[in-house]
Amino acid sequence: MSETIEMNGSVKTVIEILHDGHEGFIQLGDHLEDPAAKQFFMEESTTRAKFEHELKHAVGASDETGGTMAGSVHRSWGDLKAHLGGGDHTLLETAEQGEDAAKKAYKEALEDQDVKSSIREILVRQQSHVAASHDKVKALRDSKK
Repeated sequence: MSETIEMNGSVKTVIEILHDGHEGFIQLGDHLEDPAAKQFFMEESTTRAKFEHELKHAVGASDETGGTMAGSVHRSWGDLKAHLGGGDHTLLETAEQGEDAAKKAYKEALEDQDVKSSIREILVRQQSHVAASHDKVKALRDSKK
């Protein structure tokens, strides 16, 4: 399959989710009180931006490919929670929901038979990091109960 077809499907979804994650980690990280969590979120934001760039480059996508409408709404909801006094636990719950969406996008892309092996290798490597990040966010959330 051509790379253009991949961009119309599951790989495009992963790229959009990575963009959402980059923005979301920055936004939620700005509101977290725990310095270690804040640092993790800022580092993870940078990682998501790198992953997004790597996939875009691999499939020849434009840098103009952005995030999803759902991601934008999710970030607005997280921002509202922060402004209404939601503490770290509430913000980390919101982040975990975003991480669930990222895990789902990678799973679906890896199940897509039209994804070329060179792209699949990138997805597998990135998926491992995203799964570990999800677990870290969940552990941070659980520690704030």
